[in-house]
Amino acid sequence: MTQDSVPQPYGTPQVPRVAVRGEARLEVDPEIARIGITVSARGTDRRTALEDLTRRNAAVLELVKGYGEAVEKLETGTFSVTPELTRHGRSERIRAYHGRVYLTAELADFTALGELTTRLADLELTSVDGPWWALRPDSPAHGEARRQAVLEAVQRAREYAAALGSELSALVELADLGAEDAGPLPSGPGGGSFRAMAFAAEAEQPPALDLEPQRQSVYASVNARFTMTPPRL
Repeated sequence: MTQDSVPQPYGTPQVPRVAVRGEARLEVDPEIARIGITVSARGTDRRTALEDLTRRNAAVLELVKGYGEAVEKLETGTFSVTPELTRHGRSERIRAYHGRVYLTAELADFTALGELTTRLADLELTSVDGPWWALRPDSPAHGEARRQAVLEAVQRAREYAAALGSELSALVELADLGAEDAGPLPSGPGGGSFRAMAFAAEAEQPPALDLEPQRQSVYASVNARFTMTPPRL
């Protein structure tokens, strides 16, 4: 095997290579929104705290499920009942019990989202966190960002080749460095958050909260290597 027939990672004078990176960043509307719901209870004995927590949790579940298909996912995260201790002399006594249930809801109907958040916040000892805006994992926006990143890589390579009086002849390698949502994380606090707590339900339904969806950044990057015709130097 001659030296010219051995693949050269950086090309040869007869078959030079050009390596470029293509990037793309899109700003798109979110597709889903998640909210966190915390239901609390406090009682002087464990049974009272559990009964109140169960009742309030059932009210929250009934309210959220009442929105039907507007709620795509409803999950219970953590549950806890913790004693509150108080000191009297050298002994410790239980002063009260605190109960808590944390739930998450995912919606694609943002009109229903504004109404649901205010109705939840109007419930007894119920707090709401969010919304956290996001794209679906299979959103077409990810594919479009990757496509534009590849087009930019090809354009860059052509411009470099043209500067040398050459033309691209073949693609040698295309390395996908990933396309990721650079917006707020769906599972944690981010921009556009809302938090409220209410201690007593009102007789009338509260007005819906007007929420403005936060646009999401979608980023993609690729590395590409091309062969080109010999330059005219």
